[in-house]
Order: sequence, then C-alpha cells, then structure tokens
Amino acid sequence: MRILADPHRYLFKFYYIGTNEFHGSQRQLDKFTTEECLLKALLKKKYINNVKSSGFEVASRTDRFVSARGAAFSFISLKIPILMEINSILPDEIGLWAYTKVGMDFHSRFNAVCRHYKYIVPRPISLLEKDFTLNLEIIRKACKQLVGKHDFKNFSKKEKVEKNTIRDIDSVTMDIYNGYIIFDFKSKAFLRQQVRRMAKKLLELGTGMIDYSDFLDLLNPSNDISYQPADPTGLILWDVEFHDSIKLNVESKSAERMKKYFLNQTLKFGHRHQLFKILHQNNLSQ
Repeated sequence: MRILADPHRYLFKFYYIGTNEFHGSQRQLDKFTTEECLLKALLKKKYINNVKSSGFEVASRTDRFVSARGAAFSFISLKIPILMEINSILPDEIGLWAYTKVGMDFHSRFNAVCRHYKYIVPRPISLLEKDFTLNLEIIRKACKQLVGKHDFKNFSKKEKVEKNTIRDIDSVTMDIYNGYIIFDFKSKAFLRQQVRRMAKKLLELGTGMIDYSDFLDLLNPSNDISYQPADPTGLILWDVEFHDSIKLNVESKSAERMKKYFLNQTLKFGHRHQLFKILHQNNLSQ
C-alpha cells in the first residue's frame, strides 16, 4: 500500500520553462502559473486533500518568462511519491525529477543554503560586436565588485513597502558558451529582479553604455537609480541547494523525461535558428 499511515513531508526538485502560457511561478488569482499546475496534479492524484493542509511551499518564486532546471518545493504527502504518476498529468514544460523525505518542520524556502541563477544574454557576441566594442575584462572586474555583502537597493525592483535590501552574494562569474555570454550568480537569497538588474548593468558596462564609475555608483544606497531589468527569457533558476545531509533521489524515468523534452526542444529551435540565420544572409543570389 502506498497510502501513508502518518503523512510525511517530501522535498521535490523540478524544472519548468517560462513560456507565454504561464504568468510566472507564484499562484495568482485568475492567472495560470506553474504552482497552479503542480497543485492541480497533486490534488488529482490524491497526494493532498487540500492546499491549505498540505503545507505546500516553493523554495523560490520567479517572474513570467523565467525558466528553471533545479527549482524545489515541499509538501506533506498522503502517499509515497511516484514522480511519473505526477508528471503524467503535467504539461511537458513542467516536470518533477528528484525527491527525498524531510522532517515535518522542513521549509523549502528557509532551509535552502544557496540559490544559483544563470543569465544567458539573448544576443550572441557576434551581433553585440557589430554594434559595440565589447570589453569582457571590465565585465569580469565588475563581477568581483558584486561579491560580498552590499546594499543592492539599486539592483532590485522598487517595492511599495520598504524592505531590507542588503544581501550577501557568494559568487558572480561570466563565461562564454557557444558564442553567448552567460552569467552565474550564487547567493542564499536574492531580491526581486536582482539577478536581471545585475546582468543588465554588467552588459551595459561591457558594451560601453555606462562607465566603471557609473557601475560602482549603483552600489551606493544614497543614490536612487531607476531602469528596466534585463529580458526575463534569458534567466534560469539553475539550482536550489540544501544541506549536504539532504540526499535527493533522482528518479530515472522522470530524469529521462526531462532530458528528452530538452533534446526535442533543442532540435526544434536549433532548426528554426538555422532557418532564420540563412534568411538573414545578405547575399540573396546564392
């Protein structure tokens, strides 16, 4: 019997793709979100009787068009989990791939020790260099300035209610992959839109749109600097990490489902990318 005599709390890892269909991850009134999809699946498969008593909690919330590979949530389950049972009624854009039993007092949000985001700059370096003189070294220099404890007021969305904007950043790095700039940000916690705003200003610095002193001014909380964050489609919640004592069990069929979906999307959009790349060529006679 899979029904538990005493319900237990389980932690799950899952992915989702921030398509136009979803209005972010967090539950919203009259909006379709990833949390809503998860809860409907758990209710339909009788893992929970109702949302309130389930203690359902997501470790991190993301805005519309943001994707995730290693997001996490937990809830009190009435049954021993079978991930493919839940995945079977989820859209392909969402999938659970690992889980483990945790204590009843576990909080997926507050027990997380590190959140890792990747930001992929939407324009490849080859196109950036057509419009700008790209300075990658000054970007790397600025990445180091963001590490440590700072007041990130100018790197966060302005809130109606004043809140603490001091955060301690573990690491910020920049790499090049397949001709694209990729930023990695790691911290126990980020402010809303903080990653996208850091990425925006790092790129502006590297393309000469702002100078180094302008960038440093953003770390001065006495300044009040307003601007739009970077495109959300480039942002991935790559992983939510927990204490080493928490050992996640990767379910092979669910992990394969995730990999197969990513591969299919790679083939689909890789072909479309090549189509538009060819259409973009200047030499129309060939």
